[in-house]
Amino acid sequence: MNKQQSSITSLIAAFSRAYHSQMDTPKIFDDYVAKELISPEEFQSIQDHLIQGIDFFNKDMAIPTKDNVKNLVKWITQIQLAPTPLARAAYNENVLHHEIRLGIEQYVILGAGLDTFPYRHPQLETVVEIFEIDHPTTQAFKKKRLQEASLPPMKHLHFVSMDFTKQFQSQPLFEQGFQYKKTFFSLLGVSYYLTKEELASLLTHLFALVPSGSSIVLDYADETLFQENGLFNRVDNMVKMAAAGGEPMKSCFAYEDMEKMLDPLGLLIYEHLTPPAIQQLYFQNRTDYLSAFETIHYMHIVKK
Repeated sequence: MNKQQSSITSLIAAFSRAYHSQMDTPKIFDDYVAKELISPEEFQSIQDHLIQGIDFFNKDMAIPTKDNVKNLVKWITQIQLAPTPLARAAYNENVLHHEIRLGIEQYVILGAGLDTFPYRHPQLETVVEIFEIDHPTTQAFKKKRLQEASLPPMKHLHFVSMDFTKQFQSQPLFEQGFQYKKTFFSLLGVSYYLTKEELASLLTHLFALVPSGSSIVLDYADETLFQENGLFNRVDNMVKMAAAGGEPMKSCFAYEDMEKMLDPLGLLIYEHLTPPAIQQLYFQNRTDYLSAFETIHYMHIVKK
């Protein structure tokens, strides 16, 4: 991940959440704080770039005009950019709140980007310690944005700068106050860029730090990733965009592959959501373009 990619990737994801919060009804995941981390100029610039790339997303769409620009932005955002970030965040935080009720004391967000959870749930300040682990460049970018948005530091929010996709190190986490306690991890939008061996190694390191009952939510691509075109070719577009950005997608898994990887690590699949299940849970009866992304699954995994 180079210096620009780390901040641009997080900015685009935040744009998707902010756009949904402001423009879409009903809400799948309402990140009403995300817009505070994006300047109006950036919000407009991202929309302009989407319009300029309309031929990539759909060559058959009409040429942009003043009358249809808003609909084209909506189409690209709802078809290509927003479905997975919105639904996986909704699922992750639903599981997280359940785990908090069951007594977890720590929440570790791997690849946090411009995540806003602590600022949307300030009532949890005395309940759970939050650790955001991310690439140093992305984390510096986020801290700057928080300051510019006048969002104050929070005592229970700890930043851990680390490129954990290369090598996970536990010491920086412990230096920020992490302890051997029941913990919930999130690993969203990351597994695609790791080899199967790298993912297994990361999970091994993470769960060595925590007791039984700790868990993680992650998303992953199934074995059809590199064959499936998807609605309006969006799966193929996703793979091509990742490669063009210098971070090609490396891994996809059959469900049985996940089981075989997790079992020797002492990890159990507690819940598994397929694309049809995600569609039914988060996108049912919508009248806009939003729908569950093909090939993408969610899992809640628990340490035995």
